[in-house]
Amino acid sequence: MNNNDYDAYKRAKARVEKEKGFYSHLTVYIVINIVILIVNVNFRFNFDGAEDWLNWNLLVTPVLWGIGLLFHAIGVFGKFSLYGKKWEERKIKELMEEEERASKQNHY
Repeated sequence: MNNNDYDAYKRAKARVEKEKGFYSHLTVYIVINIVILIVNVNFRFNFDGAEDWLNWNLLVTPVLWGIGLLFHAIGVFGKFSLYGKKWEERKIKELMEEEERASKQNHY
């Protein structure tokens, strides 16, 4: 495996890890929100405040968590990431050029 293949492999592996992280996040989001929905629909507690708390969670949890999940998806799949592929490639090139210049200066 040459250097370019190894670099491509590392980038692909990093991408797979990011996607796995997103899908794990999505799975937890779905499971937890289903549990909240089931609790809200099937169980009505007879003490004060519990029903209000459940109704509040039924609305707020999916909305706020969903916003976070949306940003996670954009970061993994979208083009709105602050540190996207193009930025990463430019930064790597910039650092390699700096290292090369420093190396040349040390040789003279």
